[in-house]
Amino acid sequence: MALWKIFSLSLVFFHLLVTHSIIEPCHCSTLGPAGLVVNCSSLNLVEVPNLPSDTTELHLQNNRLTSVSPGLFDRFTGLNKVSLSKNPFHCDCQIHYLRNWLLKNRAIVLKEPLCVTPSSVANKAITELSDDYFSHCAVANCTNGIYNIIIGVALCCLIILLLWSLSLARNSNFTLDIDERHSGFEADSLRSLKPKHRKRLHTGLSEVSVDSESLGDTEDLERPLLNMELLPQVLDALHKKHNIKIKAT
Repeated sequence: MALWKIFSLSLVFFHLLVTHSIIEPCHCSTLGPAGLVVNCSSLNLVEVPNLPSDTTELHLQNNRLTSVSPGLFDRFTGLNKVSLSKNPFHCDCQIHYLRNWLLKNRAIVLKEPLCVTPSSVANKAITELSDDYFSHCAVANCTNGIYNIIIGVALCCLIILLLWSLSLARNSNFTLDIDERHSGFEADSLRSLKPKHRKRLHTGLSEVSVDSESLGDTEDLERPLLNMELLPQVLDALHKKHNIKIKAT
């Protein structure tokens, strides 16, 4: 039993040393065969330190606690005495857990803690806060939860759609059906060809221009078309560089 007490005290001091929110360690002492008294009063605590679950008495009065983390006291199953008075508790939505816990465990609370802020509930016992006081908190939490779910689903759908579009674009083949009467290409559409191709192009255009002048430059004369010898080279370049397949009909 002596070894168990020494182990419990060592565990308490270890937890208190790794807690950065306190200036001095809490004073711990054993109470009976399985009880542990932890005195953390007047230490300027801004949050409750991590304490052993076998704590039976906990003194946290006269600190700077403004709230208590949800579920903090639930693991102290053997707790039979608690003191939380003289702390500047801020009674907003974050105090809801402590209020419910105090209502269920009034018998073990030495002195009921009071609200300090906001001014509308200053000097009012936390247990006197009604359910209506926290009604807006439930609505806000529900609304935020639904909003987050909708946004998450929308983002997932957008990502899936973008990935699907990218995959479809990579695997797509483009086929152009060229009719016989449109089998030529205008000179302006092949300006990016290599110099030797452009030279051949200008040569072909010069020949066509001479024939055009001999016909009197009629308004309904079609624009000069390329020699069909360039077509295989264009098709090959489109297929290799841009994965575009062109099928002549």
